[in-house]
Amino acid sequence: MARNTLEVADIFRAHGDAWRQANAGHLSLNQLKVMSAIERCRTASLGGHVAACEGCGHIHIAYNSCRNRHCPKCQGTAAKDWLAARQAEMLPVEYYHVVFTLPATITDIAYQNKAAIYAILFRAAAETMITIADDPKHLGARIGLTAVLHTWGSALTHHPHVHCVVPGGGIGKTGQWIACRPGFFLPVRVLSRLFRRLFLEKLMAAHDNEQLRFFGNLRHLAATKNFADYLRPLRKTEWVVYAKRPFAGPEAVLAYLSRYTHRIAIANSRLIACNDNGVTFKWKDYRIKGQSKQKVMTLNTPEFIRRFLIHVLPPGFHRIRHYGLFANARRASNLTQLRELLGVITQHREVENVAEAANDNEERMLAFPCPWCGGHMIIIETFERNAQPRAPPEPQTRTGTR
Repeated sequence: MARNTLEVADIFRAHGDAWRQANAGHLSLNQLKVMSAIERCRTASLGGHVAACEGCGHIHIAYNSCRNRHCPKCQGTAAKDWLAARQAEMLPVEYYHVVFTLPATITDIAYQNKAAIYAILFRAAAETMITIADDPKHLGARIGLTAVLHTWGSALTHHPHVHCVVPGGGIGKTGQWIACRPGFFLPVRVLSRLFRRLFLEKLMAAHDNEQLRFFGNLRHLAATKNFADYLRPLRKTEWVVYAKRPFAGPEAVLAYLSRYTHRIAIANSRLIACNDNGVTFKWKDYRIKGQSKQKVMTLNTPEFIRRFLIHVLPPGFHRIRHYGLFANARRASNLTQLRELLGVITQHREVENVAEAANDNEERMLAFPCPWCGGHMIIIETFERNAQPRAPPEPQTRTGTR
């Protein structure tokens, strides 16, 4: 069945070559790799396999995915696997959602120093949460949190911010569980001011250590005095830290994480059209209060591609990070202690021993059933990159014969 939706890959395939030629010398190698991966995703250029139904003989050809983390079609499986690992870590307490956002003037610097600024954003947000929670005037406990970086606004603009998901409590000084007040985690104004101070301190240190680079209209910021003058007004403005209502429970946390952890700048489902007028897509205007935020925007195609590629992360940069009690080094032991404090009984699943001598059909069986009869789909052939199946199947019939 033909697709009835436009995809980012379609836009790249139709306009990518011209855009790359027009912007030669201004694109990073990583951005070029992302474009190439998305264009080739689930096409013959990546190879694939042929599967046949054991029951009715229905044939299905599938091309391999690119598995690039910026590809709109490759996030579903990654998100599912990540969430399955997190499910066992959920605690039976309220969870809170806190968002740390950078001012526009810092965003300009981040555009030219993504790895450095995004790392500072992560560290400042996590340190802010952990410091305030540890203060006896507020919670007086060690907490754990998961932080997810997003770099975009709904209109694909550059808008770096970190979403933090944190249980409503932690481990006190004497090892007891301390819960926050119902419906209230930590004071937003206190969080905002400490976040501002920590971020600016770390940013100034990065400048002093020559970890930042400046180009174009920001070139003058390479001078220490100019940089300090540029930051001075930011020390007096209120930085946006937004705390949302607590989640209804662990299930709601997982539902939220499933939407946010592996989201990319724009999903294919938001695309409406690509024609001579440009690319038209749906977006939400969060500045609107009390009415529908849903709007439609059209960008000329080169601008749409430019905005999409703004959000390509630096190579090797982790956009999901865990801090405090959930830091990778001691996460398992800390979770065990938290469950004991909360009286959670860990259920050990019985793991069946699977014989190593499983038959070939079981090893090559697809996870999804035959769409016509529900039978098992077995891989009968694989083919390499830029190849096609040896004997392309005949058109399908309603009876499933080929």
